[in-house]
Amino acid sequence: MGWEVLTFDSADAFLRSGAVPNTRCLISDVTMPGMSGLEMHAQLRSQGIAPPTIFITAYPTAQDETAALANGALAYLEKPVDSSVILQKVRQAVGKA
Repeated sequence: MGWEVLTFDSADAFLRSGAVPNTRCLISDVTMPGMSGLEMHAQLRSQGIAPPTIFITAYPTAQDETAALANGALAYLEKPVDSSVILQKVRQAVGKA
């Protein structure tokens, strides 16, 4: 698609990377080592810098989905995720829907 993509091993690695201010869309797993994706998103929101965020998870719960969407997540998707759904959500996030 021509987008620059960065990957990180953990939420903490992303937060320490310096990439946060330039992130136009964040795709995050919910369950990660250390800080969860939901905790990371809450931290970004508390700092006023949360980019449009798409959560993916192999362990969906109604509680996590409700929390994610109530806190401004763009989507909460169950694995395996159809690539066309991810593409549509990313385009929505970057204003190319």
